[in-house]
Amino acid sequence: MASHFRQDGSAGGAHARKGPALSGNPRKALHTRRGGDESYHAPEGNPHAAGTPHGAEGFVSVVSEPAGRVRGHDRRIDEPRFRETDPYDLSGRRSRDPKKRVARVISALLFVVGIGLIVAAAGMWIKNQMQYAEQDRINEELATYADVSTNAATSPQVDWEGLKAVNSEVVGWLQIPGTAVNFPVYQASDNEKYLHTSAEGEYALGGQVFMDYENTAPGMVDAQTIVYGHHLRNGAMFKPISDMENQEMFDSVSTVWYVTEAATYELEPLLIYRTDANDTGVRQFNFASQEELTAHLQGLLGKAVASRADAAERIAGANQVLSLCTCNYDDGGESGRTILVCVPKVADAQ
Repeated sequence: MASHFRQDGSAGGAHARKGPALSGNPRKALHTRRGGDESYHAPEGNPHAAGTPHGAEGFVSVVSEPAGRVRGHDRRIDEPRFRETDPYDLSGRRSRDPKKRVARVISALLFVVGIGLIVAAAGMWIKNQMQYAEQDRINEELATYADVSTNAATSPQVDWEGLKAVNSEVVGWLQIPGTAVNFPVYQASDNEKYLHTSAEGEYALGGQVFMDYENTAPGMVDAQTIVYGHHLRNGAMFKPISDMENQEMFDSVSTVWYVTEAATYELEPLLIYRTDANDTGVRQFNFASQEELTAHLQGLLGKAVASRADAAERIAGANQVLSLCTCNYDDGGESGRTILVCVPKVADAQ
């Protein structure tokens, strides 16, 4: 260190006070105090080692150097202990052990890969949030084409002219009072188009609610009309239908409205069951007889996870049903299906 500390009363302190005052040439005196024999070189017999200033008692070195070593950056390179223990040298240049070099390089690569994965995951999350937000915007805009009453007993009043101006493939309007289900229903020439296509023809994560392409438009013509909708992971679209697997939630829904340009259908939930995408028995639209339809519905009741208390009696008199199909993810994949079967209310059967 270039400086040290002295304490009053020490030998060095006394020597400094008794020394000759500065007189004559001040530069010479200053030179004598800084670099002359008097200050920095001990006379013979002095107990202090050469190179140590007088009065160094109490001096504590902050950095000590090994004997014979020159202080500086080169010392770290020459010292064997730095070659083995320097944790900041990711390049491994200071290590003579090839295994340690490889380990450091691998650690650095894994660190970079980890950062890359974090960035990629963040990007995917942001993209998904943007897609969900866009889907919400689409649904909110379409919802303005129907006047929905807070009274569950009042059917939606639909602006068919406005809807058809947006997309002529609209066939109906579906609403479940007390839930977020309030959507126009479209029908294409296949069951693929509206999976991820908006009413305006653009890509949309949740697409649109649509009727099976094999059903007779505008719906509620065949013995079974099937309407599909996504169960988005943010809780939008047909998630309330999936929630009705819970009996309490099922019982809380008393009305399901399906409105076309020509007719209004007031229905109520009959039962809800679970299946998968490979169940070909789901897509049956007409039956050879009333007895065949009854047997079909009784079979569904046998595997229902929630149902009306009087479901068996209602099945006996049902000649037409509306089935709402969505996804469930309980198996960890996307092949699960939840299907809500609705029947016309007895007092308002069409």
